[in-house]
Amino acid sequence: MSRAEQDLLSRTALGVFRLNGQFLAASEDLARPAGLTAAWWQVLGAVLTEPLPVAGIARAMGMTRQGVQRVADLLVAGGLAEYAPNPAHRRAKLLTPTEAGRAAVAEIEPGHAQLAARLAAELGEDGFAETARVLERLSRALDTLAGERGRRDEGPAGRP
Repeated sequence: MSRAEQDLLSRTALGVFRLNGQFLAASEDLARPAGLTAAWWQVLGAVLTEPLPVAGIARAMGMTRQGVQRVADLLVAGGLAEYAPNPAHRRAKLLTPTEAGRAAVAEIEPGHAQLAARLAAELGEDGFAETARVLERLSRALDTLAGERGRRDEGPAGRP
């Protein structure tokens, strides 16, 4: 790896770390009036279209299974989500939003739309779309490298 490539990796990582913090702060601001946290919104958002097991939410959101489990249990305790039987796995229940959970997420929509419009105005429509594409491409590349690393760490017959 060349020094220039190392510098690019460092700049990218630092930029993503900063961006993560900025998005978390903006998400907290958007979610707070609806009685949610950014993490609660993230987990509820993952199951709005279809119920998922905790492990599936964790994979989709890039979170730990334990972190999702903690948030899911809080959402259930707060009446914003519920566990449903999973026909594919007896023990891994599916998390699904309740009507109260859907209503809370819907409360966020106006602020979300306003932030999207402001970012589009700042970046331009094409620039905003390109930003999303580049971040998606970076995520896919890191997934590919993680898969290669996992295969490299396995011994014979797929064992570590």
